[in-house]
Amino acid sequence: MRLDADRPLAGLRVVELGNFIAAPTAGRLLADFGAEVIKVERPGTGDELRNWRLYAGDTSMLYRTINRGKLSIELDLRTEEGREVVLDLLRRSDALIENFRPGTLDRWGLDAATLTEANPELVVARVSAFGQTGPMAARPGFAAVAEAFGGMRDLVGEADRPPARVGVSIGDSIAGLYAAFGVLMSLFDREQRRRLGEGPVGPGQRHVDVALHEAVFSMMESLVPDYSAHHVLRERTGGRMEGIAPSNAYVCADGHSVVVAGNADSIFGRCMRAIDREDLASDPGLATNAQRWARRDELDRAIEAWTRTLPRADVLARLDEAGVPAGPIYVASDIVDDPQYVARAMVQPLPVDVDGTVQEVLFPGVVPVLGERSLPLTGAGPDLGAHTHEVLTRILGRECDCAACRTDVPGTSTSTPTSTPEETA
Repeated sequence: MRLDADRPLAGLRVVELGNFIAAPTAGRLLADFGAEVIKVERPGTGDELRNWRLYAGDTSMLYRTINRGKLSIELDLRTEEGREVVLDLLRRSDALIENFRPGTLDRWGLDAATLTEANPELVVARVSAFGQTGPMAARPGFAAVAEAFGGMRDLVGEADRPPARVGVSIGDSIAGLYAAFGVLMSLFDREQRRRLGEGPVGPGQRHVDVALHEAVFSMMESLVPDYSAHHVLRERTGGRMEGIAPSNAYVCADGHSVVVAGNADSIFGRCMRAIDREDLASDPGLATNAQRWARRDELDRAIEAWTRTLPRADVLARLDEAGVPAGPIYVASDIVDDPQYVARAMVQPLPVDVDGTVQEVLFPGVVPVLGERSLPLTGAGPDLGAHTHEVLTRILGRECDCAACRTDVPGTSTSTPTSTPEETA
């Protein structure tokens, strides 16, 4: 295995059979830190994410972001030739990540027994709506359904309005994080067993099963314990967090908004003095968080009455001077110019073909930081099938006529297969 101090996962090879966001997020995290991630896409159409939020050209920036640093090959997994190519890849790989509906790969001849026979030490991470077992395992579902089923959706929005949704596919992203963690945990166990001279684990024990709704549920803090112990059902509180005050978003004089978190006992007094409300700072009826929560509307009105008299920069300066946690509510244009993001290389340019013209496009950096700055990005999400020839020849040692890759490579096709619900999580 090749070691690289900057890319600790260099030397790992991962095959990704993933559409949309969840499984590809896991692949992206592994690729960011050096793993060779080979993304297998349907001939002709590829990952459907290529068309999501597509403003120009034939590949969205969403796809370019989620699939950065990967190799893209075109294979039709429903053909015997495509199946054999994938199995050949898996024999030379460390992990497989997939997010088809449970049973789909089985129907294509890529069941657990076949995968184990091809590579007994292969780590298989499966991401699906409801997991691989249980009465709902066969149901399809996207992050929106998982966020609702996992308890998150009911807590987002204002109390007097229907539940809302956060502005990103957070359920998919959380599931992707868990899938990547599961892969690394399993690979660590594999290496530990080798080091200790122990035999491999039994079949199935290297299968990582991530359900979207369970990934969301795991983020819900004490939602169920509060209900179980105290029969409390959490409620939507808008920009607040239930039981914590003052902590909310407030509008400034210039129309920008800030978040102020003055909820800790020691911070509350400093916050009230910063907004010239000594009466609230010294009020014994606001000494504890429970007392402040009971008077949260009063506190929010007091803070916003002050923020509306000053521009955002002055509001943040005053609060920073007083030692009160606060920050601006940023949009994309704020992020790309912020010195903190710049200092840690958290926004990086990459050349991308945008509707026929190559230009520098800004992308988010690599998290977590190893050292002082983000690792350099290695490339945006690839064009469809851009690495089919490379993978077939360099990795598999197969013959490939470059002039006719599209039509002559086993398992590839110029036709556009129709996706079915069974093929997606």
